[in-house]
Amino acid sequence: MTVTRTAPALSTVADHLMGWDHLEWWVGNARAVAAWLTSGFGFHVVAYAGPETGIADRVSYVLAQGEIRFVVTAGLDPSSEVAAHVLRHGDGVRHLAWRVDDAASALHAAAGRGARVVGEPCESHDGTIIEASVAAYGETDIAFVQRVRPGGIWAPGFTTKRLPRPPAGPSVGLESLDHVVANVEEGRLDEWVEFHESVLGFVQMKHFDAEQISTEYSALRSTVMWDGHQIVLPINEPAPGRRQSQIQEYLNAYGGPGVQHIAMATRDICSSVQALSRRGVRFLDLPKSYYDEARVRCGQFNVDWAELQHLGIEIDADSGGYLLQIFSENVADRPTLFTEIIQREGATGFGEGNFKALFEAIEREQARRGHL
Repeated sequence: MTVTRTAPALSTVADHLMGWDHLEWWVGNARAVAAWLTSGFGFHVVAYAGPETGIADRVSYVLAQGEIRFVVTAGLDPSSEVAAHVLRHGDGVRHLAWRVDDAASALHAAAGRGARVVGEPCESHDGTIIEASVAAYGETDIAFVQRVRPGGIWAPGFTTKRLPRPPAGPSVGLESLDHVVANVEEGRLDEWVEFHESVLGFVQMKHFDAEQISTEYSALRSTVMWDGHQIVLPINEPAPGRRQSQIQEYLNAYGGPGVQHIAMATRDICSSVQALSRRGVRFLDLPKSYYDEARVRCGQFNVDWAELQHLGIEIDADSGGYLLQIFSENVADRPTLFTEIIQREGATGFGEGNFKALFEAIEREQARRGHL
């Protein structure tokens, strides 16, 4: 009898994922951005790296709230890669860092399916972290972070001594990353959907055509990719319209594809938005007529409509329940990165019923900048 042996199937990156590790922002002034995230959004600085800790070319602050971790990094030399990136793009997200069970295997799985490797597996000198990375859209990288011995200080080269105290302010209550949205060039959405499917092992959760996401002036296409568990990545591209879409404005201002917004989940959005507003965070305005239409769509849910309208919180529903969401103004000088606060009560969507109101609000901001 002849026994035919087949090679074991190559695992996918999704097979190794354990969830988000962090997002790393590259910015012009890390001290200022870290201070803004603590004062405005209620984050706490939990670790620091820089010249005082033996890192000569940059400074990094690790900020934490709930399960969310941001690393905010600035270059100290005009010739550094961080400074060059900020000059081209402004402040933005450089690394999507995912926790994995085996960084080398995750990299092998991605590279075996065509990913461009930008960081070979590298183990920290104390053996606590192994990290590898591949290229994604634009100059954004995906990092695979294996924490061999979790706990303790964030990473070698970081310290927990003499950290800045958090400013006084009400607790915000942000708990986790709900989704992270990317913008890519017109005509390249399908290419990046294929990348996430065939290279990373993600699957499509939802797709929206230009007819579903459009206003009088502009439109976009969007596909939501996810790993099947925790990491949700909507990807947008501009679609032809009468005027410049918010996606094209982003691409022009950022100088290419990148992360457009970060959605953070809370269990009590009204309390979170009240706290954020008192801390100075500003949100997009909605017309009063929005709530008349929203009551027709979602009037069956027991929510405080007066409070939602007072705070400017949107509501949408699907077969699983409802969600509440609100969007901040841009967080930097360029019209690029912004944030979303979201509370899910059974709904798994992304506020499809709110798309028109949201994009019209963004267009009003575009018009004020003279970019519509």
